[in-house]
Amino acid sequence: MPDFPVLSPALQLGFYQRLREAQKTYLLPGLLELVGKLDIRRLDQELFELAGNEKLSLVARRGLRGELVFPVPYVLSSKPTLLGYYRLLLGFSQKEFYRGPFARFKRLEGEGVITKATSEWLTSLCQSLIESSWILVNGLPELSEDILKSLTLLTLGPQFRGSRNVTLGVEATRVVFALIKAIVAERVREEGNTYLEVVSAVGRVYRIEFAPDPDIAIRQVLSDGSFRNRIAIEVKGGTDFSNIHNRLGEAEKSHQKAKADGFTQFWTVINVAGIEPSTWKRETPTTTELFYLEQIVDTRNSEHNRFREYLVSELGI
Repeated sequence: MPDFPVLSPALQLGFYQRLREAQKTYLLPGLLELVGKLDIRRLDQELFELAGNEKLSLVARRGLRGELVFPVPYVLSSKPTLLGYYRLLLGFSQKEFYRGPFARFKRLEGEGVITKATSEWLTSLCQSLIESSWILVNGLPELSEDILKSLTLLTLGPQFRGSRNVTLGVEATRVVFALIKAIVAERVREEGNTYLEVVSAVGRVYRIEFAPDPDIAIRQVLSDGSFRNRIAIEVKGGTDFSNIHNRLGEAEKSHQKAKADGFTQFWTVINVAGIEPSTWKRETPTTTELFYLEQIVDTRNSEHNRFREYLVSELGI
């Protein structure tokens, strides 16, 4: 029988922590908690005025209150972040929703802030979303509280996955930076939160920076204090194989920019193993060396030795 690798769960603890926070802030539990504190007569009056009897009767026949589907100014002014609930219910990402005319409302969800200007537009916003929700509920074969929860989570999942991928990228870069630090430790003459300065065997000084673009930059410090760009390292921490082409394409763009800035070596570190050389060379032709993160952090792996030898050779240490 083949030995299959142990897979890291796609949805880790951080996802569930953020999910709990989202439930309190702008998912259905947050809405239900708010409704329990509101003046129901005022809420019902706004629902009847904006949604109307036909729409409210339909959701009532499914055992639901109207505000679970239809937003009103009273709800959004009481808790502006709940605009995120209605956005997710309709299946829109933040990027899709907050462009064009809805851009003015972005602070409601993101910061819980409602200004005088946006307050004046709340009724029009709610009328628009009510009509959109009406299209939604008429297209659903069934409607229940569980269905509403599922609809919002269908949109929230990819949103969290996207932010998780950003986190993976940052953490992977930190891992590579820590690996480099361990390799050059005996030659470090100065260290900061985001950089190291090392001295080669013949006295040359190199600065290794944990930077945004490229992810890690290695530069020679010349006698006059200026820099000579040497090695640009791009780190892609995502673990899903299906998106590897996009990540390699992103690395290529960064390397092309680094090449224009005078760097001469272009290393790419990815977190997905088994990519054919012909594939990565086609996707990122500027890359001079490609390494797999899982392999270079394993001191028993030959790839760790290759990464170490290349780095030591380039720095002359």
